[in-house]
Amino acid sequence: MSANPVTILLAEDDPDDQYLINEALDESQLNARLYVVSDGEELLDYLKRQGKYQDSQKWPMPNLILLDLNMPLKDGREALREIKADPAFQHIPVIALTTSQAEKDVVDTYQNGVSGFITKPVEFSGLREVMKTIGLYWLNTARLPPD
Repeated sequence: MSANPVTILLAEDDPDDQYLINEALDESQLNARLYVVSDGEELLDYLKRQGKYQDSQKWPMPNLILLDLNMPLKDGREALREIKADPAFQHIPVIALTTSQAEKDVVDTYQNGVSGFITKPVEFSGLREVMKTIGLYWLNTARLPPD
């Protein structure tokens, strides 16, 4: 694993889930920094350096995106299609981390370029294990593209 922390961008509209995912990431002791946006429009603003996200020092380009599918304004499905259609961002791995268990969502997101699909566990202990697993694979085993 690199000495530099991996930048993870979480697109999640639920403040409780934002908090729990951050706590699970902290408890997993992964070498990562978590940045959070609340909807698909904000996610794309972050990636495109628009609005409040113009400062690349304050808002670094993510090495990995965790994406909720059910968000307001622009949902995760639409944001995923836009990310994977843009040559500037299509190299960034995107993991759907969602409450959805719908087979259609699984099929559609993989067809649109998602790197993984994980249904959020209900219990915090399960979420902590998911974050550890994400860390073991994406931060320790797989080689992520550079920022």
